[in-house]
Amino acid sequence: MLGFTYIDALALSAFCFAWVAYHIVMEGRWAESRTLNRRMDGYRLQWMQRMLERENRIVDAQIIAALQNGTAFFASTSLLAIGAALAILQSTEAVMALFRDLPFGATNRTSWELKTLGLTLIFANAFFKFAWAYRLFNYSTILLGSTPPPSEAGTPQAQAHVVKLARMATIAGRHFNRGQRAFFFAIAYLGWYINGWALMAATLAIFLVMINRQLGRDAHWVLDNAG
Repeated sequence: MLGFTYIDALALSAFCFAWVAYHIVMEGRWAESRTLNRRMDGYRLQWMQRMLERENRIVDAQIIAALQNGTAFFASTSLLAIGAALAILQSTEAVMALFRDLPFGATNRTSWELKTLGLTLIFANAFFKFAWAYRLFNYSTILLGSTPPPSEAGTPQAQAHVVKLARMATIAGRHFNRGQRAFFFAIAYLGWYINGWALMAATLAIFLVMINRQLGRDAHWVLDNAG
């Protein structure tokens, strides 16, 4: 149907399953003390507690601004990727003529266009994640500006405010991670332009690389090294 085979359906199902499974594993309770991203949540809270004791908080504001600028870069990159995918969609005939000369170029116009639309949706998802993360970092800056002075650091109100700020920064970082995750899986998705087997192989490779980055020994060496 529409130029797809049962292998394509199986590969797409495996791709979606890997994405959802990674999301659940990396953001569930199991990951709290095991993944690099979740371990950094504690350091965000520690950062805000240190910030509360400082009279001059310019450096803290600059750090959040740097995080915000990085998020803006990825958001703009997502828009460029969406534009590139749409440009490929408009040049279907030329691209398919190129693929017909390749040994794995067995595809038709309908399947090609649907695959490209899927790639566009992945980049659109990444854009929305990065755009929302940018907004959340903006909210974090506002919360930073409303932080009580050091003289009130020991009050319950100041401690509660620090927790709110840390949580806001954590949520922003989480959405940023989701945007990057979409980028990584988009790389795996490119394998589908070859065939379903290539999509499954690329998905497995990207999945293992991402797992290693979160759980691998090298990823945690800095945090675990007391020296």
